[in-house]
Amino acid sequence: MNIHESAEDYLESILILEEENGSVRSVDIANHMNFSKPSISVAMKHLRESGYIAMDENGHIHLLKPGREIAERIYERHKTISNWLVSIGVDRKTALEDACKIEHVISKESFEALKRHIGEN
Repeated sequence: MNIHESAEDYLESILILEEENGSVRSVDIANHMNFSKPSISVAMKHLRESGYIAMDENGHIHLLKPGREIAERIYERHKTISNWLVSIGVDRKTALEDACKIEHVISKESFEALKRHIGEN
């Protein structure tokens, strides 16, 4: 599955906001990501057309199965990598920033090895 890093970030944000608030609207994503509402609207249109999300009549955004799978994979990587970096002495802010970058490029093989190494598998 080939998806752009920005799309992964949007899907991950939707998942996080869904877990925090129960429902997600475009304005929530804009606030969470510090992006403009028009930018979010364009991104949501692309995600909807690609079959990753659906939007109901009230403007609530829902992850569809392919979008949820991507979001959960990226969020698991984010949490695991950031927690590991903090555990080895990296400042929390730096760890979160670095995890945001690493989560998109780390191979499945390397991530699984990292989880085994830190005892999460």
